[in-house]
Amino acid sequence: MNDSQPLVEVTDLSKEFPVGGGSKVHAVEHVSLAVGRGETLAVVGESGCGKSTLAHLIIRLLDPTSGSINLDGRDITNLGPRALRPHRTKMQIIFQDPFASLDPRRTVGRAVAEPLKVHSVGAATEIDEQVKELFRKVGLEPEHTDQFPHQFSGGQRQRICIARALALEPKLVIADEAVSALDVSIQAQVVNLMMDLQDEMNLSYLFISHDLAVVERISHRVAVMYLGQIVELGSRADIFENPKHSYTKRLLSAVPIADPRLRQRRPLLTDEIPSPRWGPGEAPERVQLVEVAPGHFAAVE
Repeated sequence: MNDSQPLVEVTDLSKEFPVGGGSKVHAVEHVSLAVGRGETLAVVGESGCGKSTLAHLIIRLLDPTSGSINLDGRDITNLGPRALRPHRTKMQIIFQDPFASLDPRRTVGRAVAEPLKVHSVGAATEIDEQVKELFRKVGLEPEHTDQFPHQFSGGQRQRICIARALALEPKLVIADEAVSALDVSIQAQVVNLMMDLQDEMNLSYLFISHDLAVVERISHRVAVMYLGQIVELGSRADIFENPKHSYTKRLLSAVPIADPRLRQRRPLLTDEIPSPRWGPGEAPERVQLVEVAPGHFAAVE
């Protein structure tokens, strides 16, 4: 595969959920984006904008209503469970709540070993050594593999989930609000760990978040999502230093500012957003992205 080609390409991806009476929630609407090899693409937006649904579509936890998903040169949009199985090793996900992501009745060592066993990667003794090495890689003690999730802190549990996600040496890791449930100081440690692992393993991240401070730290490019659609896409500098879409500006204005002398310079807008529910035969108007600068796209308003 040509390394110059994106690892993931999503084209015109949509997902609708029926909600009765012929109405539908248009959770994701005609989204197109790409994630480069070794790149972190952050998808930001307020709760309910469709970020997690987009992540679940890309990793095929949900089936799309329309559109296509290309992973490492292969269209995986319509692959069945058996055909999709070998591609599962290339993409993994880290969920928001590390405690809910781990079986409380199973040791953390068994949890991290599970993907290796499911995909028959090595004998039992080899798997044990791989699990211990994964624990070292994420900053945990290998001798703790026989303990249970409740014996660890929230930050340690998320490190365990990261170790499990890396067990099969994936190319793409989706982090779905992976640090939002952690204390701020622990967030920084986990984000730094993820960045170190990215350099070491040439990982690509799709980083789903509503925390713009974390996004500014970890991302290479940023996609801003509003009501299921991408309304702005560009480099980190484009989005944070030169936002073009009004919704992007509103998101940035909501970021807390420590210096009280600067707070009045970015007024907070508080009007309600529309509902993503549409009646029978209705659909949201499709946004049109235009290139406002090289590599920087914004929706026409």
